[in-house]
Amino acid sequence: MANAFDHCQQLVREGDKDRFLATLFAPEKYRRPLWALYAFNLEIARVREAIHEPMAGEIRLQWWRDMLGGAGRGEVSAHPVAAALRDAVIRYGLPPQMLADLIEARAFDLYDDPMATLTELESYAARTSSALMTMAARILSDGRPPVAPEALNHAGLGLAIASLLRALPVHASRGQLYVPLDVLARHGADPADVLAGRPTEPVRAALAELRIRAREHLAEAREGMAEAPPAIWPALMPAVIARLMLQRMERRSYQPFVPLDVPQWRRQWALWRASRRGVQRAL
Repeated sequence: MANAFDHCQQLVREGDKDRFLATLFAPEKYRRPLWALYAFNLEIARVREAIHEPMAGEIRLQWWRDMLGGAGRGEVSAHPVAAALRDAVIRYGLPPQMLADLIEARAFDLYDDPMATLTELESYAARTSSALMTMAARILSDGRPPVAPEALNHAGLGLAIASLLRALPVHASRGQLYVPLDVLARHGADPADVLAGRPTEPVRAALAELRIRAREHLAEAREGMAEAPPAIWPALMPAVIARLMLQRMERRSYQPFVPLDVPQWRRQWALWRASRRGVQRAL
């Protein structure tokens, strides 16, 4: 089992540096289950990149659904991420339905259907990013339902929207549209311009609306964090990076279809400050 957790640590260190660094501010006994949870998230989030046809992705996601349902125990033991996640689920009472909902939400990524509404986008974000924060906080709370669930939800929503805006160039290049159609329509923006990487004024206005929405969620999270004990701060800390991304996007020089770079030292400094001053102040 130790090798399984070591494998998860390496995956998260290489594939999700911000969350990996946040785990280093958690007590040592919680780091391994956090790595297992975040490695599972990476496995699910990367399915689109690993397949050529949606059906192949559906098969991969179904394997994870079956694993959560208790099927294929021999296969699970041989899969380091699955084995480590199963241990974390049992030890910390992670809700299987929340994990299943995360998988279900990620099935959207396999296809090129556009995100229809802002409500749908926020539902997707709640079942992925917010759920991940909530489960991480449950681990840090020794398996108890975490305090300040609304703060966790809003922090996850703000981080998800900022992250999707940052990933806009990648998504557009492969025909995926996460900017909701109703938001585009409100500003008279053409979805074809987003997919073609054309930063028209209506497209920029639609993206600005999403940035405002992300900031609103972060503000709601900040208000609710008065109840959040320091013990769960490492679960919330990745949301601090959303603030950095949004600040970069609000510069006059911002080009939405050019990859956005936030230097690693800035990200690490922001996480360190949050660990010292509190996540509430860092947001």
